Amino acid sequence: MRQILPLLLFYFLTACGELSEYDARQIQSTLNDSLIVTTESWDVEMMIMQEGETKLFIEGSYAINYQAEDRRFTKISGPVYVQIFDTTGAVETEAWSKRAVYLEEQAEFELFDSVRVQTASNRFLFSEYLKWSQNTDLITSPYDVIIITPQDSISGRGFEGVTDLSTYTITEPRGRFLVE
Repeated sequence: MRQILPLLLFYFLTACGELSEYDARQIQSTLNDSLIVTTESWDVEMMIMQEGETKLFIEGSYAINYQAEDRRFTKISGPVYVQIFDTTGAVETEAWSKRAVYLEEQAEFELFDSVRVQTASNRFLFSEYLKWSQNTDLITSPYDVIIITPQDSISGRGFEGVTDLSTYTITEPRGRFLVE
């Protein structure tokens, strides 16, 4: 027993001297997580400005903003209400959802759960997910969408279009239509 005890002590001290690469990564990850700054807000109203003009207005009941060295985003709980403005400052499009995420680095808003869009020209879009890019001013969704216009309606999977829904593409359209 006396011979085993010094041997165990030697292995214990040797093991504590250097960390494995995995352990070092775990410790660094934990330290990085502790460097995240969060800010909470209730009854949130956000405005996105571009070249001195209001581009987007969003409101929600609760938001939490996360800021870390490598990522920044804001989660907004709903109901969430969004207004997108045209170049004249008029409301071009309105949207509603249950929650949203603003990805600051990408300048994108993601809307989730029961997303409903209505344009000034009475065009409607329904989906479970929608992304708006500030840089391209396009809205997209890889999921199912339904679009209703004053003339017709169409559904399908995969969507990309301008915010007023005047032009859009549905990747996999489906449904029935009547040819006269």
